[in-house]
Amino acid sequence: MAARLTQAIVIEEPRRIRLIEIELDDPGPGEVEVQIVSAGVCGSDLHVFRGDWELHYPMVMGHEGAGYVTKVGPGVQNLAIGDAVVLSWNAPCRQCRMCRSAKPYACELAAAYLDEGGFLFDGTTRFHNDGKPVHHYLGVSSWSEFVVVPATGAIKVCAEINLAHAALAGCALATGIGAVRNTAAIPAGSRVLIIGCGGVGLSCVQGARMSKAEIIVTTDKDPPRLELARQLGATSTHETDNEILNQLAVHYPGGFDAVFDAVGSINTMEMGLKLLAPAGSLVIVGLTPVGSRLMVDPLALAMANQRILGSNYGSIDPAVDIPVIIDAIANGVVDVVPLVSAELPLGEAALALENLAKGMGLRQLLIPTTANASPAP
Repeated sequence: MAARLTQAIVIEEPRRIRLIEIELDDPGPGEVEVQIVSAGVCGSDLHVFRGDWELHYPMVMGHEGAGYVTKVGPGVQNLAIGDAVVLSWNAPCRQCRMCRSAKPYACELAAAYLDEGGFLFDGTTRFHNDGKPVHHYLGVSSWSEFVVVPATGAIKVCAEINLAHAALAGCALATGIGAVRNTAAIPAGSRVLIIGCGGVGLSCVQGARMSKAEIIVTTDKDPPRLELARQLGATSTHETDNEILNQLAVHYPGGFDAVFDAVGSINTMEMGLKLLAPAGSLVIVGLTPVGSRLMVDPLALAMANQRILGSNYGSIDPAVDIPVIIDAIANGVVDVVPLVSAELPLGEAALALENLAKGMGLRQLLIPTTANASPAP
């Protein structure tokens, strides 16, 4: 069968992206093709655009998305054409040592091919332009009309859900809620601090509320975001300024049982460490550029029985946690609507990245021109 043509946002080098038409091969064994309904614009995408991380070019951007299955590769049994799916940028192989140890979020094969190589599991790409390979980003590349992904990265969801908004369950919501409920596993009655109220930070707020935290404090430099944090469950909010560390230390003597850094800044991480209660945990959720270094006093950490936890994708199992989040949305437990600040055409990806860099809005969604059409044959 001839390759399908798809419009996609391709990054050719740092800060250079284009909407171009490229070829998409049929799905191989264990893969599915998905027609994208919406694709989120995340802080990680800004790192990609700026060249903060080592990547393979050219590459189709995007790692948060949802859509409909349009083709099914050999050996796929749990998905069918027409299924509504949320895409997961961690597509566990279910066979490696980490997957067998109930740690699919640390899948060795996904890290080797999807994360680091820009390939799918067989070491090749499904995207091509003029006969040359175009790389995948995190095995998703959702900034495209159509994608081919591993079947374990396409999570079937109920058809009644608002699929465009459900895309956030594949990254922002999973990362924030998972960081609270999985990585830190906070018990009811905890006192938590969430630094940064973007899409992921506000998802942390909702995760803390779901976990019945007693005190949920948030900080951000943007007053409207703080107001939204209060609406979503924060018990107290504080606008970031030069005195915020002293203010929080005075207001909350004894510190916090868990501090979630959703900014990805060394300064905010160091602030979080200083505000930890004994036996507390600093959870690093926001991502830094490659080469960043955090200064830690190991003696103080050991004496206080404190921990620093990295939270990659909220330590989730996509097949388990994403359906739970979707159910929570459907039942009104998780509110996704306030997190979506704009819906833009796919071709306006550069504007979306510019808005993100300026701190404007929360989660922006890119909508392909094909999104409102019936699922393609």
